[in-house]
Amino acid sequence: MIPAHVNDAPPPVYDDSFDIPVLLRDGPARRPHLKWRTAVYAPWPAAGTFPDVDGWYAPSTTWREIVKAATEVGRDVSPNLVRVPQLAHGELVARVAPLYAYIGLHDFVPKHPLPHTVGRRLTLNAIYEYATERTAKNALGYRLGMTMAEWACRSLMGLGQTWHIEDGGPIPALRDAFKDPARKLPDLWGLHEAEKQYWLVEAKGGNVLKKTLDEGWEQLEGGSKILSAYAHRRVLVGAAVRPQGDLFLTIDHDQHPGLPPLDPQGATAPTGPGSPEDHIGDDDDALMATARAQMLTYLALKSAPPGRLKTVPVPADRTNRRRVPGALTTPLEADGETRARRADLRGAAASGTETPLLRELTRKMGLDDFLTCRIPGTEVVLGMSRRLFAACEQLHEADRLIAESTPGLRAEDQPHGHEPLDEDAEEEARRARRLIFREQQDEARPRLRPLVRQAYEQGDTRPWSAFLPSGQEPRLNLASDPGLLEAATAETYLAVRREDLPHHRR
Repeated sequence: MIPAHVNDAPPPVYDDSFDIPVLLRDGPARRPHLKWRTAVYAPWPAAGTFPDVDGWYAPSTTWREIVKAATEVGRDVSPNLVRVPQLAHGELVARVAPLYAYIGLHDFVPKHPLPHTVGRRLTLNAIYEYATERTAKNALGYRLGMTMAEWACRSLMGLGQTWHIEDGGPIPALRDAFKDPARKLPDLWGLHEAEKQYWLVEAKGGNVLKKTLDEGWEQLEGGSKILSAYAHRRVLVGAAVRPQGDLFLTIDHDQHPGLPPLDPQGATAPTGPGSPEDHIGDDDDALMATARAQMLTYLALKSAPPGRLKTVPVPADRTNRRRVPGALTTPLEADGETRARRADLRGAAASGTETPLLRELTRKMGLDDFLTCRIPGTEVVLGMSRRLFAACEQLHEADRLIAESTPGLRAEDQPHGHEPLDEDAEEEARRARRLIFREQQDEARPRLRPLVRQAYEQGDTRPWSAFLPSGQEPRLNLASDPGLLEAATAETYLAVRREDLPHHRR
């Protein structure tokens, strides 16, 4: 008989799919030298769960999932962009470009292949191997570590929205514990709804040695001292990649028993398992978390020149667009409903149809038009629905008012001729300003919750021109582009081009 743990799902057939070797362990250990090439892999168990058994696994994913993780993980910089929202484009480039610059793909047949693996793996390209300076390698290590930790925890293991340790989250009682800049703390934390416990996550990337992992474990222990009363899991993700070798992950972990998680102040019914975006229809805190996570994309869309903005049609019925197991997004080339409705729309839309009539026709055919923009310096296209854009707009306006009243938060508030502080003092001052801002956000949260909900519910009634500074209605893109690999969630959109995927070395 076939063992129960064998996954019989069909193999992914997406052009940007690949396998990522993952080693689960109960604590930091020496790097498994070349073991990722010869290991006997097990299929990843049910999506969104943490495996019961340590050992080697070989889950598959797509480059789109990795890019989505890269654009969303890390410190929330939107409060600093109140006056300069166009810099959101640059921040997105900084998060994605190092991956495009130094990561490649190559074909790989493992010694003990699984039936549903793709046969491609990520590796470093020749530029990184032979020409990259140490500082650039360090920059890639940071971005790679954070990105792969986000992907592993959220797409693979079902963690909810992650929060940078400096940003905290929707639970003020816990955020207060992370104020001390002198503490050695992990990078991220979040709430795993299925496990009903917090996760503390530390990310390491690049040439990850045991010394590096030991340092990460020490940071996790610092977080455990704060969360000691509450049940939590410690997760140390090492994204290890070396010249002539594949990218593989080590996930060192342990669990601490304790009290169940706290409820956010004034929260509605607890969010169910999965991404907060899965529950924004009936959970105000899930809507707030989703809007907060998409604020960088919102600012990029809001500040983009009109000529770079387009709308793309996606099915309005989100219930039929199921996520791929172990992913936050759905690749649209596998979504027959999307292809069929787009073809019908192209056939029904007469040449020269005016934009308002085209929008009405789009809605009659059961499609929404998501606003999208290509991020300059990359070939990544990001977008979102009108409803989520309206929710982000309401939340950003509240952030703007708070930022205006937070002395020194913005760069333009610094006096001319000001003698800069030393690095440590400057860091302490920056943390203090951000703390003031976050505390005011907490105070405003009960008042904002119904306003963001109302904006979300009424967003569909407004044309895109009413949201945009130019007052222009973006062009609806009806062209069928076989070179574009698209993915969507209920309220967001992401696309990459086939020819711009990491260089494939055969």
